[in-house]
Amino acid sequence: MKEASLSLGATHWEMVKHVIIRKGFPGILSAFGLGIAKAFGETIAVLMVVGNTLDISVSPFSPGYPLPALIANNYGEMMSIPDYDSALMFAALLLFVIILVINLFFRYFIHKTEKI
Repeated sequence: MKEASLSLGATHWEMVKHVIIRKGFPGILSAFGLGIAKAFGETIAVLMVVGNTLDISVSPFSPGYPLPALIANNYGEMMSIPDYDSALMFAALLLFVIILVINLFFRYFIHKTEKI
């Protein structure tokens, strides 16, 4: 397709824009979706970057306490309290559902872009 577009008179940049990007868009979209899903599930990197504080604030730039950090920090203490155990397992289930919804969302858009 690259050679066909060039032989029809397209410039190099037109060929990149109309052929390569259009055919590579599902791969670009899937890489973006997998990156977001992995960032949601990442534990130690998120724990160090976000700030690891229990304060709830309005600003998105202030330190926070994401679900993977909650599970990683408190997993050793959950053996003694059954309610705490179930709360951490619910947090893990919630994290799993969020990542599953993100993956399904991007899978839908990848399926739609492959038909074009």
